[in-house]
Amino acid sequence: MIEKEVLRIKCKEIRRSLDVNSISEKIVETIFSLEEYQKALNIMIFYPLEHEINLMGLMNDSSKNFYLPKVKGEKLLVCPYISGDKLVESKFKTKEPETNPVSSDLLDIVFVPAVAAAKNFNRLGYGGGFYDRFLSKLNPEIIKIIAIPDDLIVDNIPCESFDETVNIIVSEKQILK
Repeated sequence: MIEKEVLRIKCKEIRRSLDVNSISEKIVETIFSLEEYQKALNIMIFYPLEHEINLMGLMNDSSKNFYLPKVKGEKLLVCPYISGDKLVESKFKTKEPETNPVSSDLLDIVFVPAVAAAKNFNRLGYGGGFYDRFLSKLNPEIIKIIAIPDDLIVDNIPCESFDETVNIIVSEKQILK
């Protein structure tokens, strides 16, 4: 869909102009205060790409178990991750754990990477469909959250039938539920 690609380019441009480190710190602090986060035990985050929100600060919370995604074919696998575990670079230039995957059913929260998020909880991903396929198979009780700079929350994102929504959007300025 052409509209999505144009929006993706525009949002990546905006993202490069932001102080993502400072924004990430504020977002992590906000996440710590979320009731959904406080109740959760097993949380899937993602290792940030350049200019992407960095959620690794959440790992300072020793009361939680953390997981990172690993791509295998068309699937996203859920792999345990403890700070300091070895990470390897994937073909998509993301860092992935070497640990063995576990069932996604044990997750309480999944943080979903996004280039942009809409106020109606749609997201604009990177175009590969990995998270849409992954999210569509999750237990509906699992909370899906986008952590994103406020400048990348838009009114509307072109949507297709396979696009998955999230439950919560957290920026440095607001929480949408």
